[in-house]
Amino acid sequence: MKFTELKNDIKEGAKSIYLLEGDDAYFRMKGEEMIKSAFVQMPELNFSSFDGETLKGGAIASLSSALECFPFMSEKRAVKVTSFYPSETEYEKYLKKIFENFPPDSILLIVNSEGKKGVDLKRKFRVTYVDCNRADVETVTKWAYLTFRRAAINASAEVCGAIAGYCLCNMSRVALEVEKLIDYKKSGTLTREDVDELVFKDADYRIYEMTNAVSRRDFGKFIEIQSELCRKNGDETNLLSGLFSYFKNLLTILVSRGCDAELAKLLKMKEYGVKKSREQARSIGEASLKKYVEIIYSALSEIKSGLCVPQSALQNVNNRIFFS
Repeated sequence: MKFTELKNDIKEGAKSIYLLEGDDAYFRMKGEEMIKSAFVQMPELNFSSFDGETLKGGAIASLSSALECFPFMSEKRAVKVTSFYPSETEYEKYLKKIFENFPPDSILLIVNSEGKKGVDLKRKFRVTYVDCNRADVETVTKWAYLTFRRAAINASAEVCGAIAGYCLCNMSRVALEVEKLIDYKKSGTLTREDVDELVFKDADYRIYEMTNAVSRRDFGKFIEIQSELCRKNGDETNLLSGLFSYFKNLLTILVSRGCDAELAKLLKMKEYGVKKSREQARSIGEASLKKYVEIIYSALSEIKSGLCVPQSALQNVNNRIFFS
């Protein structure tokens, strides 16, 4: 299930094993909090946690022992294990028995940031999978809208969508920015000007804006964003690397015959991101993208070989992109 479905699922009662897996730390953290709050009283006595990196081979038996303990004055006892990627052999030898004969008074929370090689826990008996990957822009926009409304602040869908875009739908960042805006506004109507002034635009989003400026041939906007990023990060080489990666991905998406889902997996992006990138790539054009990739690659090579300092290399790239 998606993270957004977890709240309603909890109302139907506790599951034995929850696998909270995905790249959004906010969803993983909130999922754990929601489950513990719903089913575990006195967590100081009825909650324990393990580092999955230390649970190898026979050490997994300690996890089973913790699950077999009875709760103290609580409906359930919860055991959490993070970064847990057992092999198929380890599952068969140490976990299969307790998974299939799970203690009725316990809950196991497996919290993983990514799916690594090993047994596919999602498909194992009694495991409830909660998708904690980064949400799409519509979901994040709705979350921000409802959060503002509960705080007696009016925020339009456009304003909430801007917050989602500036934070690249990273819920950890979105939650912090929304909290900051609520503290700033107190009540009333939140405007786009408020958001533009107060919400820090993620560096990746700023690079996205830079490439849009290229497609519009807006040199002034391109230099404005570039100057801001260099001032904050002080690293022209890092900025060039970011531009190179972004243009290269746009070119890959444009020339590839694969569908959005296949490219999303290949480039470790969301399908929505691939769709928007394809639109942006078409507006720039294949010939221009190939030229930009070649120009920036050449500049990075000159920096690494000592033929040019980063500041001069960046200026050369700017001139060749806009004026060559």
